[in-house]
This record gives sequence, C-alpha cells and structure tokens, in this order.
Amino acid sequence: MRPADTIRLVLLAAIWGGSFLFVRMAVGAIGPLWLTELRVGIAAVAMLIYARVAGFELNPRRNWRPYLVLGVLNTALPWALYAWSGKHIGASYMAILNAAAPWFAAICGAIWLGERLSWRKVLGLALGMVGVALLVGFGPIAVSAQVLLAVLACIAATACYALAGVYVKMRARGLAPRALTVGSLVAASLVVMPFLPAPPAAAAFTWPVSIAVLGISLVCSAAAYLIYFRLIADIGPTRTFTVTFLIPVFGTLWGALFLHEAVGASTLAGGAVIVIATALVLEIDMRRLRS
Repeated sequence: MRPADTIRLVLLAAIWGGSFLFVRMAVGAIGPLWLTELRVGIAAVAMLIYARVAGFELNPRRNWRPYLVLGVLNTALPWALYAWSGKHIGASYMAILNAAAPWFAAICGAIWLGERLSWRKVLGLALGMVGVALLVGFGPIAVSAQVLLAVLACIAATACYALAGVYVKMRARGLAPRALTVGSLVAASLVVMPFLPAPPAAAAFTWPVSIAVLGISLVCSAAAYLIYFRLIADIGPTRTFTVTFLIPVFGTLWGALFLHEAVGASTLAGGAVIVIATALVLEIDMRRLRS
C-alpha cells in the first residue's frame, strides 16, 4: 500500500476506536437512545449536505426499502446496543468485542450466500469464543448480570452488521455505497425517534458530553465514512477490512488514556486472541496485503 493509504487506514482505526470513548463519555448523562438519535441525526444532516455538494442522487421513493432495512440493521440497532453497553462496560471491552463482526459475517455468508466455511474460519470462530471468555471471565471488570448482558449486546451488534452485509449482497448490490450510507442514516434517525424518552435536561449537555456527541456523530460517523469509501476505492475491501485489527488497539488506548480504564493482562490476552481469531476468519493473506 502507498504511505497515504496506510495513514488513512490507521486514521480510520483511531477514529472508530474513539467512538467507544465518546459513548462512555456521553451515555451516562443523556441515555443510550438519545445518544443514538443525536449520533444518527447529526451524521445524517452532515451526509445530506455532502450528498448535495457531491451531486449524487438518493432516489428515496425507489430505494426506501434498502435504506430502511440498513438503517435498522447497520445503524440504529447496533449503535443503540453499543450505547446501552457503554453504561456497564468500558471502551476497551466494546472495541475488542467489535472485532467479532467478521465471525458473524462468515456464519451468515455460509448460511445465506453459500460461502465456504473452511477449517480456518471454524478454528477462528472457536478461538474467538476463547478470547471472549478470557476477556470477560478474567478481566478487570467484576462479572455481573449487567456486564454479561452488555457483552452479549455488543456481540449482537456485530451480528447486525453481518446481517446487513448479507442484505446488501442479496438485495442492494446495485446501489452506490455513498447513497446507502446517507439513506440509511436518515432512515435510522426516523426509526429511533418514536422510542425516545423525555429529552434530557439542558444541564446534562456539559462541554465533555457535547464534545462527545459531536465527535461520535461528525467524526466517527460522517467523516469516517468518507475515509472508508476512499479506502475501498483505492485499496479494495479486503485490505480496508484489516482496520478491524487496529480498532481494538485504539479503543483500548483511548479508554486507558482519557477514562483511566484498567487494562490488565487478561484484557490484552483476550484482545490478542480475538484479533488472531478474526484474522483466521477473514483468511487474510499477509503476503498479498504487502504486495
């Protein structure tokens, strides 16, 4: 890869790793549903402006169905699950568990797309379960029912991403990725709206909370998508997906630096096992990536 592409890849991992930090900073003050709504709503407005400037069409009357499905599966539901999890587990836990997305992509691909479930993928899935057990069972956070539910919620969020990927391949392959992004963000904001509780008090929006809300919506959602699509165009989807390996590194780093989260040996060991499992599931050929 060119140096510029490597910089973009690392930058994208740093930004997406920061989303878990912002969740932890804001969710306690405004709640998971309001955090999700503000995240998707502000990002949707920003991306609508981008669509207007870039001049690409959304055609909502014709494409409303894929926008709605992806708005739920790829945005509203997983982001709400991560926001709720942020009340009970740290940014490092969420970032590491996010690496489970390729596991479910492999399972869903085998079930609905007829993709081969090779021995490397099966080994990666089994190893991933070991990594989650290490992370949760021996980590610095005391195990409780809420912690276990939060971990399951993060894993369920990655399953949502996998199901969304299957839907794109089966039903929305002909739509431009940028249009799907904008349309799904708008749809997600509309889907979450009816479930919102009473608005949080104005006093809840302290400077740290406001910065976290703007950061997760404008930087971790809108701007990150622009970097992501540029990487897809320049280096292809396989190389771009290696960002999955870097997100736990930055998520753990930001949590330790800014939230003083404890990072024990079990966290590092569990995270390493999960990343290795993800590499096996993705069947990444490092020799091809370097060429």
